[in-house]
Amino acid sequence: MARSKVSNAHCREFLRYFALDLTAKQITQATKLNRNTVNRLCRITRERIADECEKITPLRGTIEVDESYFGPRRVRGKRGRGASGKTIVFGLLKRNGQVYTKIIPNVTRAILTRIIKAKVRSGSTIHSDGWGGYDGLVDLGYRKHYRVNHGNNEFVRGRSHINGIENFWGLAKVRLAKFRGIHKQTFYLHLKECEFRFNYRRDDLYAKLLTLFKQRQVLE
Repeated sequence: MARSKVSNAHCREFLRYFALDLTAKQITQATKLNRNTVNRLCRITRERIADECEKITPLRGTIEVDESYFGPRRVRGKRGRGASGKTIVFGLLKRNGQVYTKIIPNVTRAILTRIIKAKVRSGSTIHSDGWGGYDGLVDLGYRKHYRVNHGNNEFVRGRSHINGIENFWGLAKVRLAKFRGIHKQTFYLHLKECEFRFNYRRDDLYAKLLTLFKQRQVLE
C-alpha cells in the first residue's frame, strides 16, 4: 500500500468499504479511485489476510474436519470425491471457534493426516464423515474420533456431526458466487478471505484490518 501512491485517508476509506464486503466495482464507485488502483489494493489486502490466516495456531478441543470441492457447476459426471475440474479444499473447524482451510491435490490419507497433525493438537476430539482417509487418527494421539456415515444419509448422531464445517463451506460458496467466476491463480486469496471473515465474524473487521496494516507500518 505504501507503494500504491494512495493517500492514508483513501487507504482507510478503501479498507472500510472492503470490510463491508463490497466488490471492487462498488468500491471504485464509492471512493472515486481508479479501478486498477482498487484492484491492486484488493490484492494487497487479500495477500495480507492470507499471511495472517497461515499463522493460526494448532486448534484444540472438539474439531470437525471435512473436504469440499470448488469450481464450475457440475453438468455431468461424478459428484463429490472424484469430481473432475474442481479445486479440492480441506478444512478444520473448532466448534464455535475458528476455521482453517488448505487447498490439496487429493484426499489421500497421507495428505489429510499430515495437515491434521500440523493443525490439531493431540488429545483433541475429532469429528468427520466416514471417508477412509481419516482412518487411524486415534493412533496418532487424538482422544476420540467420531464419524457420521453420509453414504447412508446419516448426518447427525447425538453430538457427532460436521455441521459446523459444512456451514462454512456453504457460506464460502455463496460469497464466492457473487464474483461470477474466480481465476484459479487467485482462488487461494479469495478462499483465505472467506476464512478470515468467518474467523472474525464477531469482531469489527475494519479495526482488524487496520491493525494488520499498522503491524506492517503501512498505515499511520
